[in-house]
Amino acid sequence: MTRDAVQRWIKQAGLRSEDFLFPSRKHGSPHLGTRQYARILEGWVEELGLDPADYGTHSMRRTKATLIYRRTKNLRAVQLLLGHSKLESTVRYLGIEVDDALEISEQTEI
Repeated sequence: MTRDAVQRWIKQAGLRSEDFLFPSRKHGSPHLGTRQYARILEGWVEELGLDPADYGTHSMRRTKATLIYRRTKNLRAVQLLLGHSKLESTVRYLGIEVDDALEISEQTEI
């Protein structure tokens, strides 16, 4: 569903591969800024009847990483997606137990 919506947006906006998916409305800035993204997200959260204080751009990033980890148990993949240089950082970020993380990591061959 999300993929279809994004594809419709790309077609409607006439975007090319080198364009930003969400261009800025400001002149001189080629892409959507972090504050604008935060305001858009806050609007979506309010439309859903949720408390914006409970949701933010960073919590959404963490949620996606956590869902990927729970589904795959692949710490290395999550580490790469998050851009962490140390596996320990990913473990802390996800809030999982170090012993569990090391056991899973040892079972994962790269």
